[in-house]
Amino acid sequence: MSQSRPFYYELTVPLFTHGLGALSGVLAKGTAHAADRGVDPRVFLEGRLAPDMFPLVRQVQIATDQAKGGAARLAGLEPPRFEDTEASFPELEDRIRRTVAFLEELDPGAFAAAEARTIRLPQRDRTVELPALPYLQGYVLPNFFFHTTTAYAILRHLGVGIGKMDFLGLDRTESLARGLPRPRS
Repeated sequence: MSQSRPFYYELTVPLFTHGLGALSGVLAKGTAHAADRGVDPRVFLEGRLAPDMFPLVRQVQIATDQAKGGAARLAGLEPPRFEDTEASFPELEDRIRRTVAFLEELDPGAFAAAEARTIRLPQRDRTVELPALPYLQGYVLPNFFFHTTTAYAILRHLGVGIGKMDFLGLDRTESLARGLPRPRS
């Protein structure tokens, strides 16, 4: 972890930008798979693992919402609102790009006071208040990984040739020992 960047910045922005980059790579393979096989992309976009689960499109929307919302709240900011209107792979890619652009614009210094913040999280019928660390560990990170994993699993289940290295966002020659790619700052 960098000595010059606050703890909560290090646990969010680099992780989310990397994870969203990996998700983008998985979606690109889904796009190519549909085109190569002449399959209507809606088969993938509307795909789900179980009847009561959200489809791929919603999984990507929620993953990006978790990334931008989690980082923004920890930085003491209101998260940007994106309308959930995506209906194609290019539109999902654009949503990921906009989310990463937002994350890369965040000032690491804004995270310095995160530990002292109480995060107010609007729910359907109430607002939940959580200290920063339980919010990050018990809500944001599990949700981000659940929805990115589910998006991956939907495409894998539908026959897209992706594997663990795609999910991790790593070329087989890369090493985690070098750390996650750093966003611009």
